[in-house]
Amino acid sequence: MPQKKRCFVVMGFGIKTDYVNGRKLNLDKSYRLLVKPVVESRGLDCFRADEIPHSGNIDVKMYQELLEADLVIADLSTANPNALYELGVRHALRPFTTIVISEDKFVNPFNLNHLSISSYQHLGDAIDFEEVHRFREALGKLIDTVLGKKKTDSPVYTFLNSLVPPKVQEQIDAAIGRAKAAQTPQKASENLGVATSLLIQEAEDAIEVKEYAKAKQLFETVRALSGEKNDSYIIHRLAFCTYKAALPDTVSSLHQSLDLLNSVNLAHTNDAETVSLAGAVEKKLYEVGEGNQHLENAILYYQRSYYLLNNRYNAVNLALTLLYRATSNIASNDQERIADLVFARRTWQRVLFLCERDWPIINQKEAGDLQRMQNGNKDGQELKEYYQAEKYWIQVNKAEASYGLGDFETYRIALAEAEKIPHHPWQVDSFHQQMDKLAVELKKVGHLLEPKWEAPD
Repeated sequence: MPQKKRCFVVMGFGIKTDYVNGRKLNLDKSYRLLVKPVVESRGLDCFRADEIPHSGNIDVKMYQELLEADLVIADLSTANPNALYELGVRHALRPFTTIVISEDKFVNPFNLNHLSISSYQHLGDAIDFEEVHRFREALGKLIDTVLGKKKTDSPVYTFLNSLVPPKVQEQIDAAIGRAKAAQTPQKASENLGVATSLLIQEAEDAIEVKEYAKAKQLFETVRALSGEKNDSYIIHRLAFCTYKAALPDTVSSLHQSLDLLNSVNLAHTNDAETVSLAGAVEKKLYEVGEGNQHLENAILYYQRSYYLLNNRYNAVNLALTLLYRATSNIASNDQERIADLVFARRTWQRVLFLCERDWPIINQKEAGDLQRMQNGNKDGQELKEYYQAEKYWIQVNKAEASYGLGDFETYRIALAEAEKIPHHPWQVDSFHQQMDKLAVELKKVGHLLEPKWEAPD
């Protein structure tokens, strides 16, 4: 029987942030719902880099697929630098059979206007059912066209029309042969990519139910199996689980988490989730008495992630760490304390603006998904819980910022509205822990503000 054609999908995996607009996209859902089913319906094997079985350096297999795959689909959503680079490599190697897609709010970071990019609508953590049906149909027709006609789709071969595609030389053939021999001596290694993908999904499921110790073990296994010790996604999730699991004790787990984050160039990375997590770890280290330097680090990390994402989570934590510094011995006089308090107040004001911005957006999205939520299936229930959580956090963020600004009437109203929204007990606990810290610190320095901040009765 002839060997099945292969489609290599170039894209990020997991939840990634689009730094231009601050939106988080679940790229695994894009792959699972929009791409893989369509490709397989055309009789092709479909796989991403995380599904490639390999032993040793994944780059050998990745470059091989970019050269030899019958079809490459590149999803540029969130301007993922690896996807952009791999698309460029594909365009240099093959004149045709490359399809470029992206989420519809993708902003080209380079001059990609000459590319034909097919867009789909992503709601962040979910994809509308009608959009799934529409895009699957459009992508299927595009695949049929691309595979049926050898029409140049690479800008490299379009503009350099006398360019001859490269051929794999004997030396490279021999190297690839050795790599293949090393990679597939046993059936287990052949299925390594599939196994790690399943382990990652199991780990993410464990995080959903807060089984952090289990998730940590699973991600450690994934890291060991993959051979990629510094994969940023695996490191980030492993660091998160390590921090949350608090094993063997809180302080040790925090330092282990920080060591993991430092292994992926924490000092210079622009990955907002990594920087934000580092802020949470450093803040906790300060709170458990590990020293002022951790507070200074937390402020820097929260500033970076806040400016990158312009979101409420990092803003409220930045304001709290600034308040911590105003009450610590780092501030040597009232002038320094007032400077941090003013910055904190401005951050809380920004939180109120973001709450007012986000509320109508989430309501509009929820209205568009109303029919799906009423179906009563798992997808509908997940959507319902997602919108409830988003609404709850908007209201409690509004309450926290109003409390910090001394507007206790708005604080009470927002808190009452939050209590009307279905939520989990852990969400309430998290909010009250934050508020308790806020109240303690504001009582120490609130008299320095104008007007003076005074605790409500």
